[in-house]
Amino acid sequence: MTPEIFGLVICAAALHASWNLISKKANASAGHFVFAYRLISALLYAPWVVYIFWADGMNWSAAVVFFIVLSSLLHLGYSLCLQWGYHAADLSVVYPMARGTGPLLSSLAAFIWLGEQPSTSGVLGILSVVLGILLIASNGNIRRFATPAAWTGVRWGVFIGLFIAAYTVADAYSVKVLLVAPVVLDWLSALGNAVILAPRAWVRRSSMMEQMRGKWGYALAVGALSPLAYILVLYALQMGGDVSLVAPLREMSLMIATLAGFFLLKERASPARVLGCAVIVAGVVLLTR
Repeated sequence: MTPEIFGLVICAAALHASWNLISKKANASAGHFVFAYRLISALLYAPWVVYIFWADGMNWSAAVVFFIVLSSLLHLGYSLCLQWGYHAADLSVVYPMARGTGPLLSSLAAFIWLGEQPSTSGVLGILSVVLGILLIASNGNIRRFATPAAWTGVRWGVFIGLFIAAYTVADAYSVKVLLVAPVVLDWLSALGNAVILAPRAWVRRSSMMEQMRGKWGYALAVGALSPLAYILVLYALQMGGDVSLVAPLREMSLMIATLAGFFLLKERASPARVLGCAVIVAGVVLLTR
């Protein structure tokens, strides 16, 4: 992995941690909030996409259209399930389960469908990152994920992880094989989500305006940060990064959020969370070898 790809993924991880925290803080109705921030994304990034169409153009084919539509549907499913999961269970269970199962399934799919060759250090790195995520999120008490109260969050987390793996592999194929520009792919996906949700938003416009009162600022922040975080990942993949390495590496977002809590918010640095950060760092070292 080149330093450029590594840097892109680390920046993406920091942005990803930021918009997930904002999304959780918004605590808004899933359908209304997703429509709002996906519409905002489509508007904010439209000038960039127009420039790419004007300067470089785009080669359309049936395969390109299929994978763009597939990407839009998968990202919509992910966004809705993420909001529903945050409403149904604790962030501390849903988020790590989603971010832990996502790279595992993404890497497995990359080995099977994209023909990537697993290395010993790569596999150990993936497992280390997942273990570090679980240590940080559980504060060392991994058995809490097996309690009846946590099972709702576990189920939502695994379901969200399936969507993460599916869109990661599909979008990697789009940018690596079909050569779709990452910005264009993400923008068309956001636009598709907004179009799909628009009829529902119109019919329930009074309810949406009521439930989104005071939350448009959160939607603006997520609409700006969420696409950028993913666009950086797509560029890393298009530059030659393997899905099996990039997918787990971007999960450093949880470690970044934890370190921010230690140093900026003065949260208590428990031994388990410090160990989790160390295990993730070890996993990153293995992934970049």
